[in-house]
Amino acid sequence: MDGDSLLNIDIEFQRGILFVRLAGVLNKNTIEKMNEEVTSLIGSNGVRNVVFNVNNLDSIDYYGINTLLHNYEICRNNKGKMLVCGLNNVLIKKRLNKSRLLNYMHETTDELTAMKFIGG
Repeated sequence: MDGDSLLNIDIEFQRGILFVRLAGVLNKNTIEKMNEEVTSLIGSNGVRNVVFNVNNLDSIDYYGINTLLHNYEICRNNKGKMLVCGLNNVLIKKRLNKSRLLNYMHETTDELTAMKFIGG
């Protein structure tokens, strides 16, 4: 089984915010798909505000966390915000806390709260 089938990405642009819904596994085998479908989109289009919904993410590793951090830096350089929501998986939350990623990006419970936080 190839790495692509382990990560599903649903993208929706709404009220000036790019919503990225991740499902499955974000790790060294799937970050290429994330970079092609999400990171390049944010970078090449100057997207400012991005919300990553990780509610359906089963697992994340160091590479996945670094990819999220890279997207955060692009948003910051575009003078925008990057939020993460749906952080219900205890293991993923623990890994993100341990990586200190949540020190940089805001966490909300859901997409609606994220939209209000951004001001959309």
